[in-house]
Amino acid sequence: MVDTPGGGFTVQDIDIAEPVGREVLVEVRAAGLCHTDLTLARQSTSPYPPPVVLGHEIAGAVVAVGPHATGFAPGDHVVGCLVQWCGTCPACRDDRPYQCHRPGATLRDPERHRLPRLSRDGHRVTQGMGLGGFAQRALVHENQLTAVPRRLPPAPAALLGCAVLTGAGSALNAARLREGDTVAVIGAGGVGLNTIAAAERAGASRVVAVDVHDVRLRRARAFGATDVVNSATTDVVAAVRDLTGGGVRHAFDVVGTAATADRALRMTAPGGDVYVVGLAAGGTGELSLSLPRLLLRQKRIQGLVMGSATPRRDIPRYAELYLRGRMDLDGLVSRRIALDGIDAGYAALRDPEVARVVVTSF
Repeated sequence: MVDTPGGGFTVQDIDIAEPVGREVLVEVRAAGLCHTDLTLARQSTSPYPPPVVLGHEIAGAVVAVGPHATGFAPGDHVVGCLVQWCGTCPACRDDRPYQCHRPGATLRDPERHRLPRLSRDGHRVTQGMGLGGFAQRALVHENQLTAVPRRLPPAPAALLGCAVLTGAGSALNAARLREGDTVAVIGAGGVGLNTIAAAERAGASRVVAVDVHDVRLRRARAFGATDVVNSATTDVVAAVRDLTGGGVRHAFDVVGTAATADRALRMTAPGGDVYVVGLAAGGTGELSLSLPRLLLRQKRIQGLVMGSATPRRDIPRYAELYLRGRMDLDGLVSRRIALDGIDAGYAALRDPEVARVVVTSF
């Protein structure tokens, strides 16, 4: 739990309600550490005010279900996802749950249910992103859960809900990469590695990984990068354009700063697409665009949320690829920690040797 902005994560006993309506009570068996949770934990203006239980990349087993839940039963293995979708708005009906018009429909209605999902000493505790997965148990609306095979190990399963869904989905759902495409991925962390792997799987002819750490670039090669560029020591735009004969067809900015988005735009060929996948902590920079250049070179820039994914379609696909040995999730799990080690786990993520840290001991 986080009690004050920037105060770190602590383990505390709180009360969790019984499931009502379409809620599902999940025993959490793995929770990945995503930088988004760390950013929220430090913000005084976070949309999830303290005291708050964060953690949105989770896998576990169903313990109990509410009377109106229809998709799950006790014992089912599930993956949680921060995509909150009502299922009835125009976006949801059009298979765009990541653009749901009524995400709040997945939360408990205080007018109908006076008892909050989470509380401490009778006072409400905020549940981050409708999940609150840094805990032994999570009480979640069934729309935020997807069933997965029981033989899927918890640690890699947890990554399916965010890092994999965002990274692979950006390449396959948004860009719809095809055989022969040329691709650049700026940022070779956990999300970027999944974009790289998906691009390779889609048959891209060149997949250029860009990062400031050589160790991450070496790992990127193992995930399918054909070329690597260290942007700390090289003119990255010139290097990528030289490698690809004038620029890539698709560039993915997984870092999310004005500078990296600008580089992504400049390293694409005429008619190229730029996808902004990540947003750096405190990223408020403005991107300066030359309208004549944008028009004449026919480029497009698009922001993405969660890889434009439909979780209940995509998560089972990725789970099956992993179980068939066609998707490397184990290589993403660098460290496994206990619930009381989250602060140290986030510190470890500053090490370029570390791709993802997962809580597996509760």
